[in-house]
Formats: sequence, structure tokens, C-alpha cells
Amino acid sequence: MSFANTPAPPYYAVIFTSQRTETDAKGYDSTAHLMVKLASKQDGFLGLESSRDQNGLGITVSYWESLEAINRWKEHISHQKAQEKGKKDWYSAYITRICKVERDYSFSE
Repeated sequence: MSFANTPAPPYYAVIFTSQRTETDAKGYDSTAHLMVKLASKQDGFLGLESSRDQNGLGITVSYWESLEAINRWKEHISHQKAQEKGKKDWYSAYITRICKVERDYSFSE
């Protein structure tokens, strides 16, 4: 896990919080990796940070230059197929939040 290398604000964040189902996640890992690979090739993509706990609660934050870039990714055919598979098989619940990053600051040793 590493921090996304985002530019100076403003930019946008899509926060995807999900609860995985207890069923066998056939194809989940490969699809998740493919979605990251595809998203990273989209115009306006700035980076991604993701984590999931042992109980299946996950948070993925993707960063984008604009709302238009977010909408293009939402409409990407492969992403739409993955979303449908997620609703059907992989998630018992999820919420997506879109926000504008107005300010950021950091610390590192």
C-alpha cells in the first residue's frame, strides 16, 4: 500500500466503501486488479488508495482531475460489467461518495 501521488488541490475523490459477501469471491481479485489497471489508463485518473479488513469491509479512494473524468470512468463498459457482478455476487452493501478536495496536507519521516 502506498499513498496516491495527487497534485495540488483542487481535485476530486471517489470514496467507495463496501461490505463483501461471505460467498466465494470467484473472479473478484482478478477483476479488481483489472479495474485498477483500466482506471489508471483513463484520462483524468490521479491515483488510488485501498484497504480491506478481515471482516470484508473495504474502502477504496480514487482521485480524479474532474467530475467529467469520474463520469467517463463510471460509464466505461468494463467498469459497468464489474459493477453488475459486484451487485450480484461480491457485495452485500456499498456506498459511493464523490467529493471535491479543497485542501490537503501531509506528514512523513
